[in-house]
Amino acid sequence: MSLDLIPRSAYGEDHEAFRHTVRRFMTEEIAPNGAHWAQAGLVPKSVWPKAGALGLLCPTVPEQYGGLGLDFGYNAIVDEEGAYTGRVTTGFSLQSDIVVNYLITYGSEEQKRKWLPLMVAGEVVTAIAMTEPGTGSDLQAMRTTARKDGNHYVINGSKTYITNGQNADLILVCCKTDPDITPAWKGVSIVLVEAEREGFERGRNLDKIGQDEADTSELFFNDVRVPITNCLGEEGQGFVYLMSELPQERLSIAISAQAAAQRAFDDTVSFTRDRKAFGKPVLDFQNTRFTLADLKTKLQVGWAHLDWALTRHLNKRLTPEEGAAAKLWHTELQWEVVDKCLQLHGGAGYMNEYPIARAWRGARVTRIFGGTNEIMKELIGRKL
Repeated sequence: MSLDLIPRSAYGEDHEAFRHTVRRFMTEEIAPNGAHWAQAGLVPKSVWPKAGALGLLCPTVPEQYGGLGLDFGYNAIVDEEGAYTGRVTTGFSLQSDIVVNYLITYGSEEQKRKWLPLMVAGEVVTAIAMTEPGTGSDLQAMRTTARKDGNHYVINGSKTYITNGQNADLILVCCKTDPDITPAWKGVSIVLVEAEREGFERGRNLDKIGQDEADTSELFFNDVRVPITNCLGEEGQGFVYLMSELPQERLSIAISAQAAAQRAFDDTVSFTRDRKAFGKPVLDFQNTRFTLADLKTKLQVGWAHLDWALTRHLNKRLTPEEGAAAKLWHTELQWEVVDKCLQLHGGAGYMNEYPIARAWRGARVTRIFGGTNEIMKELIGRKL
């Protein structure tokens, strides 16, 4: 099965034509290399320009900055095919769905002209550094500082669990430009830091339980000097900017989770049809059929909800709590699907050589990153 066999309402003909380009790239350039990249713990930077050449990176960037000026539906196609066909966490979605929006919306004209064409082309890889060793979802409590010294900031602090951390050429660093102000969120700013700046160091490429190919890093800032013009938008408005972009980030996570769940389900149907037990296919047992029937029903509901959320977002109507609900529901569904599908694989499901084992390990983090699902419930609950 492929994703174009699932009836969709959020996409038009141009979206689906783009899907075939994305699928071909994922089939030829990404999927065959997944196991090797997982062993290396890194997706090579050489892949990024190839994706950029086909328009897979940052498709929403306006044409005057080297982009295609398309809607977020094209990002969603890349997310879906990446999770379903490529089955590799490339880091593309972080650049296209999250980082680039900050530059488009809040960047100065100089920043946009310098960085956006390079991001679209895949010549620059980006990261956003929020999480710190003692600070996760509570971003107001971050301790990294950027203090003014003449016409420069001097940045000190550390970040961890940073996606694209090993590959990044440009990091959007969330820091305190006024650590003494109250309330604390008013002191948060976002500052652009180029990786070649003196005092910037990459730490370990962290050893995770899943998504082995995705570089996730510690980053250190020791008296890193950057011009004040590297501040993104207004000083002290970083927290507001972060909150305003979260609905799209969480929708992006939901999209990938749904597509990954569908792939795990489709693989399991094929596996149980071929695998024999007591002289008949495992699929012929009532428990198998009922389990898969239940999952198929939930996946069907999931695609309908995803199209609803996508349409809301394309019309600029998706609220923060709706984005949180999408992230919550689809990542919980992903976990239910991969866990039950692994069980239906029996002992084979516990072997890393089978895709379901890698899918199961990779799914565990989706209920954590982008804000834990417990935080999602808190955000939804505040609007009751």
